[in-house]
Amino acid sequence: MGIFSSINIASTGLTANRLRLDTIADNMANVNTTRTTEGGAFKRSRVIMRPIAESPYWRSPYLPDSLDNGLGKGVRVVEVQKDRSTEPRYVYDPTHPDAFLTGPHEGYVEMPNVDVVTEMVDMISASRSYEANAAIIEGSKMMFQRALDIGSR
Repeated sequence: MGIFSSINIASTGLTANRLRLDTIADNMANVNTTRTTEGGAFKRSRVIMRPIAESPYWRSPYLPDSLDNGLGKGVRVVEVQKDRSTEPRYVYDPTHPDAFLTGPHEGYVEMPNVDVVTEMVDMISASRSYEANAAIIEGSKMMFQRALDIGSR
């Protein structure tokens, strides 16, 4: 591992959690959106992340092969997908312009499948994860500075 590996790993977490926070904010902003360009009510989005398991571009000649398994390089966002597994809510409001006119849901409006409490819990989780990655970067910077101070004596 190189000297900046910890910063590189933490920066992938910062980037992924920033996208996660943006997605949560989009979900909360559309909690009452009943009409989208795709048709129907807004569908909740969620960020899918996976560990980065690719070998680094540069490998130290002093690192034993047993330590370089390709894991521990950070995270990456695989996709932002719509949550189609959660059922939408139906609210009875026959005066709403998006209310069903016929069928079993006559007079009901299809509302988004966004739960504000779930989104708030996810937001706290993403925020804490972002803070932890920022603390890792700050700690690495302090460690590098201390190493430079020791070397200059």
